[in-house]
Amino acid sequence: MAAMLDPVDLGSRLIRCPSVTPAEGGALDLLEEALTPLGFVCHRLNFSAPDTDPIDNLFARLGTGAPHFCFAGHTDVVPEGDRVAWRHDPFSGTVEDGALWGRGAVDMKAAIAAFAAAAARFIAEHGGPGDGSISLLITGDEEGPAVNGTTRVLDWMQAEGHVPDACVVGEPTNPSVLGEMMKIGRRGSLTGTLTVRGTQGHVAYPHLADNPIHRLLRMLEPFAGGRLDDGTEHFPPTTLMITTIDVGNPVSNVIPANARAVFNIRFNDGHSAESLKRMLRASFDQKGGDYTLEMNCSGESFITEPGALSELVADAVEQVAGRRPEFSTTGGTSDARFIKRLCPVVEFGLVGQTMHKVDERVAVADVIALTDIYAAMLRRFFQS
Repeated sequence: MAAMLDPVDLGSRLIRCPSVTPAEGGALDLLEEALTPLGFVCHRLNFSAPDTDPIDNLFARLGTGAPHFCFAGHTDVVPEGDRVAWRHDPFSGTVEDGALWGRGAVDMKAAIAAFAAAAARFIAEHGGPGDGSISLLITGDEEGPAVNGTTRVLDWMQAEGHVPDACVVGEPTNPSVLGEMMKIGRRGSLTGTLTVRGTQGHVAYPHLADNPIHRLLRMLEPFAGGRLDDGTEHFPPTTLMITTIDVGNPVSNVIPANARAVFNIRFNDGHSAESLKRMLRASFDQKGGDYTLEMNCSGESFITEPGALSELVADAVEQVAGRRPEFSTTGGTSDARFIKRLCPVVEFGLVGQTMHKVDERVAVADVIALTDIYAAMLRRFFQS
């Protein structure tokens, strides 16, 4: 009979691993030690690329056949910030006042512990997934550049015949209470750097200069409202947010030669990165003058249309939490943007109110309930 796992204890031990990106911190070692006795075959996958840190990842699979259900997540965490400001040491994994405290408690070590504990329970109850498979895809690079993490593991999985039929990512999806929201997609993210070049000169003789700041402001003015559309069926409006305008001018009597602005667009499925690039260039060209525009897309928008997987997850959540989650595409990006190229993927995890904050913590009751929900997902998936 398979050993049972306590998700709160495992989550606490994972938090004690200081796995700030790109450090593994012992978190994947600990997870491998927990999964191997359950019968999972574990693969440690280290990937590197020029000008990036090498990243350690874990893929663990129980069974070899279909159907194949995958849990996905990350053990890397953001830096803890000011340790003195924390109620408990951020890497202590303290359990107090009905909560599990520490960096990564919400995002997303407790969810990963719930993955493992749910799998252990399902194995104890049913002996395993029958002819099918359960897997965990765990990266150490979600909070970083995401170059040597999930996307590289997915390439390896595809090459080695480990393509899942469905995947659930354990990102914290609930705004205030467990069970109120799941993510069926995410907006895309496009970052632009607009540099306008002019001619430096004296402010008293503007006709002898070309002020790049004035031109920069005129170029950005059509987008100052922040919204580019009214949203689509499953997505909120596309937004363009200017994050910085830099000139570097230390004096007040000189017109500078250059001005730069950085902006980010979070876009729905009414756009693509390429269509937005064309739109921006066409608009900027109308203002004339010398400029350069550099743009980087960290992920296109995607959606898993409501259907079998989203209903399975919603049913499991409703069974345990007593509420049916809203299907949402709000928030930032996640590694689901990579996974969607292999199989249907949705996200469901903990309440995200304290993620990335000082005193990050999660209710112990929510960790236990999330384990119940993940176990219910497994039962429904393999019964169907």
